[in-house]
Amino acid sequence: MTTHEREITAPTDLCLPGGRLNPAAVGWTRTPLHRAGLRGWGRRKRWEYWGVVTPSHIIGLVASSLDYAGVHGIYVLDRATGEEFAKDVVVPLARGAVLPDRSGAGTVSVRGGGLAIEIRQDPGGTRIHATAPGVAIELEVPLPEGHESLGVVVPWRPNRFQYTVKDVGRPARGRLRLGTAEFAIEETDSFAVLDHGRGKWPYAVTWNWAAGSGPGRAVQLGGKWTDGTGVTENALFTGGRLHKIGDELEWSYDRADWLRPWRITGPRVEVEFRPFHEKVARTQLGVVASETHQCFGHFSGRIQDDDGAWVDLDGLTGWAEEARNRW
Repeated sequence: MTTHEREITAPTDLCLPGGRLNPAAVGWTRTPLHRAGLRGWGRRKRWEYWGVVTPSHIIGLVASSLDYAGVHGIYVLDRATGEEFAKDVVVPLARGAVLPDRSGAGTVSVRGGGLAIEIRQDPGGTRIHATAPGVAIELEVPLPEGHESLGVVVPWRPNRFQYTVKDVGRPARGRLRLGTAEFAIEETDSFAVLDHGRGKWPYAVTWNWAAGSGPGRAVQLGGKWTDGTGVTENALFTGGRLHKIGDELEWSYDRADWLRPWRITGPRVEVEFRPFHEKVARTQLGVVASETHQCFGHFSGRIQDDDGAWVDLDGLTGWAEEARNRW
């Protein structure tokens, strides 16, 4: 049950020398193989998002350059109390933001307004250091041998395209400090998810994204923004192996009540997501605006792997979201 999409197995440049999309870059990968090499100004978007699920907390870290601004943030949810910590900063013209062209290589570094995030990447894994007033996060995210991630190039048109790496179900360990309280993050029951993005975007885009992790299994699902492009960002992971799903999926959820169950379905996908917390993020910078409803919760249902076997998703924890952007 293989996907119709083209698998890329050798290193490739995302862009041609003039900055337009390299047609040979369109496809998907099991390990990061693309070099971004973005040129020009005004529509380029670069970001690193790390989400970490522990038994007690959910952590979100974002470092980004949107050309006209750097938008960086630290978010922590206490799963027992529902209490949120959030520190977001906007840095004009993304001054000082360092975001390498390759996923998994080099150092990401951003700072502003008392917030600082540094992400050091090497072949053995990733080290993350993030601080803001009242919070400090130290994380190690090892890269297990044989672990696969989903890389996809989405081609809207020659001068509008996106390269994304969704790396789901990575083990995580370290420490979280909130105020005077400190919490250990144990590798046995904590999971990290990376969203690495580099591209040239249209002005208005809506997307869905869901990611869930658990022992030995993980799921990555997307929608809306890839519709009609011939590629998807859908995959199942079992034992670190990627099973690519090329079908466009149907997303069903209640925009009047985000905490009602979500359903995500397709020929190989029968997934239900039950939220326990909704995070709302809104940005308004003149003609630039965004609104994201990110719900944290539990997955159930099943997905069919490449061999035709149905894999049970019960017990996976993560998130599902809708984001609407004018940027």
